[in-house]
Amino acid sequence: MGGCMSSEATKVENRRTSDPKKPVAAAAAAPTTAPPAQAQTGAATTDASAAANGTTAAVAPAAAGPNGTNSATQGLSAALAQAPEAAGAGNKTGDKSNSIDRQLEDDSKKFKKECKLLLLGKSTIVKQMKIIHQNGYTQDELMQFKNIVHKNVLDSAQALVMAMRKIGVDPEDPTNWTHADRIVEYKADTENGPIPAEIFVAIEALWHDPMIPVVMDRSSEFYLMDSATYFFANIRRIAAPDYIPNEADVLRARTKTTGISETRFNMGQLSIHMFDVGGQRSFEAVTSIIFCVALSEYDQVLLEENGQNRMQESLVLFESVINSRWFLRTSVILFLNKIDVFKQKLPKVPLVNYFPEYTGGADINKAAKYILWRFTQTNRARLSVYPHLTQATDTSNIRLVFAAVKETILQNALRDSGIL
Repeated sequence: MGGCMSSEATKVENRRTSDPKKPVAAAAAAPTTAPPAQAQTGAATTDASAAANGTTAAVAPAAAGPNGTNSATQGLSAALAQAPEAAGAGNKTGDKSNSIDRQLEDDSKKFKKECKLLLLGKSTIVKQMKIIHQNGYTQDELMQFKNIVHKNVLDSAQALVMAMRKIGVDPEDPTNWTHADRIVEYKADTENGPIPAEIFVAIEALWHDPMIPVVMDRSSEFYLMDSATYFFANIRRIAAPDYIPNEADVLRARTKTTGISETRFNMGQLSIHMFDVGGQRSFEAVTSIIFCVALSEYDQVLLEENGQNRMQESLVLFESVINSRWFLRTSVILFLNKIDVFKQKLPKVPLVNYFPEYTGGADINKAAKYILWRFTQTNRARLSVYPHLTQATDTSNIRLVFAAVKETILQNALRDSGIL
């Protein structure tokens, strides 16, 4: 699989190694038996940077197979073409090969398979699937997010005020002291109740206080949802009486997922059933697992368990999922998400502060590859892992990523069905 925004699937064959600084060996969609030492190293120097800038990038280069050829090119027709001709066979062998190729093509066109995808870690992906594959949101559906967005704005503003007090930074404008008190003391009548206009005015005024950049530079010391700066920047539009959320707002809106939700859509020959299980940690009979981990969470703690590092928790969850007996024949699609936030944070908050064995400094590619290495090292079951750098709030990015995901799932489904 070609990585973040490639149309070709890059398959990572995970092998344990004692060197955390060595990139994971990567191959194209078909497996390779080349050991990690034979894989290309250092070729992904600009991959994470390109992904963060919205350009096409790959997590890692395609590795050569044991004979120096890309294993993805070794299809059935290539194998037949390389086979020695029988004496006197002449054109009959070529005709037979062409006949087999035509039959494979016909079977592929007729092929229709239902696939179950288990999504762990990012409900934004489900929203993107609705936008990309289900004609987006209706006006009524968008309106359902209005109170959620308002609640996100209020929660973020209250978290910001509490953070200012925790780290000892006061507003420069004296009137914002009053605004801060009003924000933190306000309690909505109901979970999704309307927020008074004066609260929005207070939030906007506080956000423009000259001391806010000082607070934001220390954001690793407190929790603030990644969407907060987006919502604060759009506070006037959001606070308007006739406000209707747009799709960008919906993608950034956060609400805790507690149950299991299902989204159905078609991708070419595949009928996809995507299950978003939120905090649930087990599910059976799935074709592929899409596991989302935020690269930027390496310095954050869980809301549910203050003090527990979120990246470490994701590693524990990934290890339990990938080695579960329920997923012995399941491929794993690993989304290394929030590459844009990761790029901004890394120079300010060193990764080595949280992972002491990391030695790559502020190099975004070395940092991303190190985190990928940490995840793949948990793969004792040796499942196929397909990594992607993603930005879940960017529809064009996710559209391209899922084009590659589709090819991965389709190839695996065709192989399982015996067509390939």
